[in-house]
Amino acid sequence: MEQNKNNLKVGLRIDVDTLRGTIKGVPTLCSILKRNNIKATFYFSVGPDNMGRNLWRLLKPTFLIKMLRSNASNLYGWDIIFKGTFWPGPIIGKNKKAIAAIKLAYEDGHEIGLHAWDHHGWQANIEKWKPERIYRELQKAYSMLKKITGSTPSCSAAPGWRSTDETLLQKDKFNFKHNSDCRGEGIFVPTVNDEKLKTPQIPQYFPTYDELIGTNGINDENYNEHIIELITKSKSNSVFTIHAEVEGIVCSKMFDKFLNKTEKQNISFLPLKDILPTNIIETNKIILKEIPGREGTIACKSG
Repeated sequence: MEQNKNNLKVGLRIDVDTLRGTIKGVPTLCSILKRNNIKATFYFSVGPDNMGRNLWRLLKPTFLIKMLRSNASNLYGWDIIFKGTFWPGPIIGKNKKAIAAIKLAYEDGHEIGLHAWDHHGWQANIEKWKPERIYRELQKAYSMLKKITGSTPSCSAAPGWRSTDETLLQKDKFNFKHNSDCRGEGIFVPTVNDEKLKTPQIPQYFPTYDELIGTNGINDENYNEHIIELITKSKSNSVFTIHAEVEGIVCSKMFDKFLNKTEKQNISFLPLKDILPTNIIETNKIILKEIPGREGTIACKSG
């Protein structure tokens, strides 16, 4: 691959979905990022870890194929797969080790954002929830993160890019500096019912590990090169998402090598707040549609 002469700036988004990812993945990622002198945006789930309830989704062929293709039990661990199935899942934000990990990310100077109170509950039910329920879920997570770090979360990102117009309206009440609730390219301000909201959207552009691995010949041996090729063909200010449960644990060495390679390609990773323009002219709607490698419909920039 030829040296990329342009200094591409890419937003680095880190989703933390589970207790295991918080305790084990976050400290590892903080160490890797510090070694590479990189700051990122961490989005934390802090309520009950009910991710084991995804077992019921195995009845859907598309989700089962994804789980088998990405070797989910190895990536996420059997302890995650069964959490919240036979009894309520543990509250992440009350676990001492999880609290320490969240504080570590904050004290290391990373941007701290809200992901969810109940990640699984949001991802499975957001389209059914009434406005009051959406606001309550956001408020609980917001308050928990503020209690842990002593500072209000500056941004948010919808779990699994599951978002609705009502979600956007409720999030607008929190005065976040930005949200990252959808897929697409190009930062914009969303509209709902032709009304312009105040919180800009920074879409996720590149595919994630679990969406790519096992498709079209992509494996752990060539994954890094494939993502770097996608980045070098993209525009600056795009967003790349990793997961604490994946790149922070099972794939941590691969991620470390990825950062070494991107540095040689003059690719800079930044927290999302640092790729946010001061003046955003573009407005757009968010619509639901299917994308390769992900089950069901998700929120996407319409244009």
